[in-house]
Amino acid sequence: MNRIEFELDREFVALNDLLKLAGVCDSGGMGKALVAAGEVSVDGELELRKTAKIRAGQVVRLGDVEIRVVAAG
Repeated sequence: MNRIEFELDREFVALNDLLKLAGVCDSGGMGKALVAAGEVSVDGELELRKTAKIRAGQVVRLGDVEIRVVAAG
């Protein structure tokens, strides 16, 4: 499994933007499509809200990629 640690420098980031910022897709639009297709989970639960608010401490999975969101600082 490919693990990415993403430092969050604000209160939250939209799920589709996180996928783009973490480098697992090329654009926010592609991120939205992946979420809509049911390919993304947050904290082990399927997430279908494209702009779900992701906060520090959460774990996002897409295929064999795991993104751990941590507070910057």
